[in-house]
Amino acid sequence: MKSATDFELIYLHRDPVDFRKSINGLTVIVEQEMALSPFSEALFVFCNKARDKLKVLYWDNTGFALWYKRLEKEKFKWPKKHSQAMMALTEQQWCWLLSGLDISRMQGHQAITFERVR
Repeated sequence: MKSATDFELIYLHRDPVDFRKSINGLTVIVEQEMALSPFSEALFVFCNKARDKLKVLYWDNTGFALWYKRLEKEKFKWPKKHSQAMMALTEQQWCWLLSGLDISRMQGHQAITFERVR
């Protein structure tokens, strides 16, 4: 499997998904609810209603791949429902989510740029 850094974008579907859905059902959600192309260089992340399972869908130029994670004791800190069906994640937020941290409350340092050294 590619690592998260191999993907240009990481999209999280906010609403819970019926985990009986597999690749075909999840690609329909990506196209119809998220209004994105499942063939893009992106990870598409889905969670079940109990928030203890994740499915990650991606296209690897030869076919679709589906990654699955089940937590044994804890729950994922999933962002609250919102008017938008999805949200884009940074690589850092993706790592936080997998580590059990609440990505809606965490913020990294703001990037700053300088024109020159004083």
